[in-house]
Amino acid sequence: MKVLVPVKRVVDFNVKIRVKADGSGVDTANVKMSMNPFDEIAIEEAIRLKEAGKASEIIAVSIGPAQAQETLRTALAMGADRAILIRQDETVEPLGVAKLLKAVIAVEEPGLVILGKQAIDDDCNQTGQMLSALLGWAQATFASALELGEGKARVTREIDGGLQTIEVSLPAVVTADLRLNEPRYASLPNIMKAKKKPLEEKSPADYGVDTAPRLKVLKTEEPASRKAGIKVGSVPELVNKLKAEAGVI
Repeated sequence: MKVLVPVKRVVDFNVKIRVKADGSGVDTANVKMSMNPFDEIAIEEAIRLKEAGKASEIIAVSIGPAQAQETLRTALAMGADRAILIRQDETVEPLGVAKLLKAVIAVEEPGLVILGKQAIDDDCNQTGQMLSALLGWAQATFASALELGEGKARVTREIDGGLQTIEVSLPAVVTADLRLNEPRYASLPNIMKAKKKPLEEKSPADYGVDTAPRLKVLKTEEPASRKAGIKVGSVPELVNKLKAEAGVI
């Protein structure tokens, strides 16, 4: 069974985000980029399925600029077999991503799609659900455990009240949560091998998909800075400030 894993190139989670002076978006000039952490978890889960004999091939897919090849090479170094880059320099919204992935799936015919539950840049948490709806496949979101059976997948999901275990029919779309696994580090030999693994470059036009944005970002702002605290000289003064200024008692 083929497993398809979409991955996204985002600003590294260790980098402090800065907004452009004109408020048009996030400044990415000379900023370290890396694979979306939730997508790393998805890649790791696909590799574990292959190591367990449940998957025959892992295909990593990314939609983005030419630099996204680096993200795909990371996926290949971790253990993916081949990669597809759909070259698009402009931002693609979740619906456009889902449409492109649907077109790739029609060609590759995987039995399972695993992707991160959300990207840490836009936090949309929409692509997996939209892809499932477009395909008419079962979906299991926020997965913290995944077991494959005969034509079925047993998924433990993280929900507000705790954990929920469901069983879905394959093919299916599964979105990975934080506690599904801990991604491995790519070894130096595997990094070298990844340079020789196939990486195919496509464009949205090759799949006949229109990725024109439907939303317009009007303004991007940094969160308001936190006000400095103050020192009080006595308990009565503290109580008075909590009551008169903070209004919490």
